[in-house]
Amino acid sequence: MRRSAALFLAASAVSLALAGCAKKPVAKDPTETVSIRPRSNVSVSEDIMKACKIHVDNVDRAPKFDYDDADLQPEDRDILEQVAKCVTTGPLKGRHLSLVGRCDPRGEVEYNMILGEYRAESVHDYLAKLGVDPTAMAKTSRGELDAEGKDEDGWRRDRRVDVSLKPLKAKTDLAQHD
Repeated sequence: MRRSAALFLAASAVSLALAGCAKKPVAKDPTETVSIRPRSNVSVSEDIMKACKIHVDNVDRAPKFDYDDADLQPEDRDILEQVAKCVTTGPLKGRHLSLVGRCDPRGEVEYNMILGEYRAESVHDYLAKLGVDPTAMAKTSRGELDAEGKDEDGWRRDRRVDVSLKPLKAKTDLAQHD
């Protein structure tokens, strides 16, 4: 409740400051098919799933973030525990992660950007609690920018955090910064 109030106040302040600047997303063709993604609050990239041998049972039935919410569900924690183990002691040990918070298209653009940040932060904090180096995770938000849903089921798929590997820096880049 406290977080929702803070989120509301922050979004209100941003909305007032940027009133009139926000563009509404362009409506997509209603006949266009929507790609089906796993129904989980957390979307883990294929390269992490493969390298970490993560097998998610019945992902299509896992819940997403509730509307106006950034709390992780038990199903998400299970997936994130596997990711944390993989990047702390497994085959991806030491690799950096990108965490991208996303929202459905309902609500103001600015509010959704902030909510996406809270969702990415929720995943970041949980992974850090599991031993992942907080400096090895980059948090960002796309808000509603890539939302594809047109109904409750689609909006549920839009409300997630994408977890992916950050690209490795070339050895020449590392040598220049030493």
